[in-house]
Amino acid sequence: MIIMKKYFDEFLSFLGEKDSKYDIVKIEKALLFAHEMHKDQKRDSGEPYITHPINVAKIISEFDLDSDTIVATLLHDVVEDCNCEYADIKKMFGETVAELVDGVTKLGRIAYSSREEQQIENLRKMFLAMAKDIRVILIKLSDRLHNMRTLNYRSPEKQRQTSLETMEVYAPLAHRLGMQKIKQELEDLSIIYLDPIGCKEIEEHLANRKGAKKEFLDNILGNIDKRLNDEKVNFNLTWRIKHLYSIYRKMYNQNKTIDEIYDLYAIRIIVDSVSDCYTVLGNIHDMYKPIPGRFKDYISTPKPNMYQSLHTTVIGRMGIPFEVQIRTWDMHRIAEYGIAAHWKYKNGISGKDSLDNKLEWVMHLLEIQQNTADDEEFMRTLKIDLFADEVFVFTPKGDVINLPSGANVIDFAYAIHSGVGNRMIGANVNGKIVGFDYQLSNGEIVEIKTTSSPNHEPSRSWMKLVKTNEARNKIRTWFKREKREENIERGKEDFDREIKRLGVYIEEDERDAFLSPIYQKYQLPNVTEFYAALGYGGIVLSKILPKVKELYQKANKSTDETPIFLERKSKSVGGVVVENIDNCLVKFAKCCNPLPGDDIVGFITKGYGVSVHKRNCPNVINLSTDEENKARFITVSWDVETKNSFQASITVISERKIGLVATITTLIANMHVMLHGLNVREISDGRMQISINIDVNNKKHLESVMNKIKATPDVISVERGAL
Repeated sequence: MIIMKKYFDEFLSFLGEKDSKYDIVKIEKALLFAHEMHKDQKRDSGEPYITHPINVAKIISEFDLDSDTIVATLLHDVVEDCNCEYADIKKMFGETVAELVDGVTKLGRIAYSSREEQQIENLRKMFLAMAKDIRVILIKLSDRLHNMRTLNYRSPEKQRQTSLETMEVYAPLAHRLGMQKIKQELEDLSIIYLDPIGCKEIEEHLANRKGAKKEFLDNILGNIDKRLNDEKVNFNLTWRIKHLYSIYRKMYNQNKTIDEIYDLYAIRIIVDSVSDCYTVLGNIHDMYKPIPGRFKDYISTPKPNMYQSLHTTVIGRMGIPFEVQIRTWDMHRIAEYGIAAHWKYKNGISGKDSLDNKLEWVMHLLEIQQNTADDEEFMRTLKIDLFADEVFVFTPKGDVINLPSGANVIDFAYAIHSGVGNRMIGANVNGKIVGFDYQLSNGEIVEIKTTSSPNHEPSRSWMKLVKTNEARNKIRTWFKREKREENIERGKEDFDREIKRLGVYIEEDERDAFLSPIYQKYQLPNVTEFYAALGYGGIVLSKILPKVKELYQKANKSTDETPIFLERKSKSVGGVVVENIDNCLVKFAKCCNPLPGDDIVGFITKGYGVSVHKRNCPNVINLSTDEENKARFITVSWDVETKNSFQASITVISERKIGLVATITTLIANMHVMLHGLNVREISDGRMQISINIDVNNKKHLESVMNKIKATPDVISVERGAL
């Protein structure tokens, strides 16, 4: 308890240094309760678990939130990890604290079919809680930040898994909320685990340039300081080096060397007023030559996350480019703390209505959730509509519409209003006629041409053209409402065609009962509405066909169950047919890792069923020399109709290049291939070896993946390996 008292005293002293007036009695009560709940638990570092909520509370206190938020942060894991319920929290600390804790709590007590499904449900709950109280996500982001700071104590697999999730969800979420400090630290900590070799090269390069950097910055800062003092401007002048992930992303995305990154160094000038911002900009452009196309005015056109600043990139006296950011103090506070500035600096956002406007995207996400039961579409919305880079375009009246990068004029029309999109017949961009698939760029003026004809309707093909799920859902809603009979007919035709291809036959009068497990998942009342949903695109047919086949096989008792035991002669087990043996376990030999398309042979093991090898496996050749072993070989063959996937291993030898690992994993993801494991190690002559474990359908599928990796620049060789 002496150690605990030390932690408690340090934390309470830390809070005492803040300007906010906290309810220390309530916070002490929460500290003691959290310690009691977690007293038998330890972190992976070996420290008492209570150190985690204390450190998360220190992070959250930077936002100067109220006492209830500090209390909820200290208790954020007690419901999930301890013998504690929502009602207990409510009784001891009040409803507000209980609601905050509930919003942060993961759904770890529910059994899901996959980790992906659990993650999606966690995100759904988190966004629902955000709609009620934005402080939930501030606690969640602070929790994730501390977990990333201590990730070195986890296993390599967990490090990579957590870092990927952080990069895909939490860092973009911090960006969307304008919380740049947290976003940048989350990105930097994640990329260290995702590509340690690339990060090490960047850090070494920056360290080697330390002397030149000091000379360069001293010269620049001195000149700007003198000029602005002469101009009688009240200012604060600081500098920074671009953060690690930002450098990494530019080198990877744009295939640049570190010397080709223009804004590696950045000068930040904070002034008292907007007019001072533009005065300082004029002085900077007078002192240094601006680089064309590198000026951005986020003051007149703020980002959706409330960020405002002037950005310009100029060439210094030594020929080195650097970025200058110019903003007011209020803009700086918003840039640092984003949505949290509503609490930290009460003048940062003016009133509740203004705050609500900044959270419109949360409500938009909840609308998407209500309109789809498709997890993949939900995640696509999350990554595209909310987290993608944005373009800012204008209506003819000068209103700003922000859309994700890659959006076209159809997305623009539906962003204005569903009625505009539904009646759209054409578009002009900067006064010129463009096609429906025209991708918009920053600053363009877009005019949508519409018709008043009652017979006009949107095209189903637009759903494949649009970038945003908002537009896709509005098109889908129109067809759902206006073309019900046509949707039913179209959906039934498509369904009949596909089940016939699968060899599935279901009597018409049996379909409602047969398909009920599927359409009930989509909250539909009967098979007719199921056909209608197929027709207007609310349900993707290809995604439900495996379930249809599974239900059909169960109904006709024609499948074997896992573990893969043979129940009838010459039936497929795990994709392999073993001739003339009943009740036999089949396993695939790790030494040669056979795949459909390989010439195979079975070997009857002692107590472990039939082991399937490639016929040219060295172990098979060695065993064949012994007469006793030779008699244990048996004929096996691949089931040509199997839909199973098989694990395969690939060994890649490549040059040691930044971003190459990310390129290969992205390539694999784009081929919709499941990645099970990845290991990178340095070998001689500045090269590296990348070992990859993936799921494939057969030998031909594996060869296709290998050929695409082989075509990647800086890859020297690609070979099939053993698991």
